[in-house]
Amino acid sequence: MSKESSQDNLAQRAAELRIRLGGKEPKTLASRTATSFTGIEKGSGEFHFSLWGRRVILTYPALQVLDAHNKQDLSIFDQTMVLYYFNTCDGTPMAASWIAFSELPDGRFYNQAFQGYTGRELVKAFGNDLEAFEAAARNAGGEKRFPMVGTPLGDSAFVYQVLPRVALLVVYWLGDEDFPPNSQILFDAAASHQMPTDAYAILGSTLTRRLLKKPSQENTLTFRS
Repeated sequence: MSKESSQDNLAQRAAELRIRLGGKEPKTLASRTATSFTGIEKGSGEFHFSLWGRRVILTYPALQVLDAHNKQDLSIFDQTMVLYYFNTCDGTPMAASWIAFSELPDGRFYNQAFQGYTGRELVKAFGNDLEAFEAAARNAGGEKRFPMVGTPLGDSAFVYQVLPRVALLVVYWLGDEDFPPNSQILFDAAASHQMPTDAYAILGSTLTRRLLKKPSQENTLTFRS
């Protein structure tokens, strides 16, 4: 799929999501999404929150996603992810435990493909060079998680807070004479309450690109209906 076609699909989906959100009570939305809502005048206002650590604004009722610093529109990709979040998030707190993509709704059917363009790509890039992986993870804005008993944190792991109730964890295992290196992107156990599985597939691809230092490359995955 071409970049233009992908953007057209995203724009269409964003328009559909805005229609679904239209008329919903903003304070209820703010409570569900763990964002703050400030009324500007009667019937209008702004949601304030962070996206990948960047301060952003969702206007109401127009539902445009803006950079909080310069008030410029975010990319159609980022706008669509935010609109998915506001449509899906039901107020369930994060679980603070991690699950694989295969454990998301319908994730088992697409897990092999997901691992192919996420974890396997990371292993191709970093192999057994844990130092290089950690440098890339920090440069991408990750916060290191140290191995703890009962958690799948491998030899190194970094968490990324994408949205107030959406976090991704990238885990890296070094290889040895018996097993090759491995990497996997995990999701908060309450993830299905915050966004659909399709959106997590794209966020996982986005994180992989950030780790491979290609943040400007547009995501060309398509949405399933």
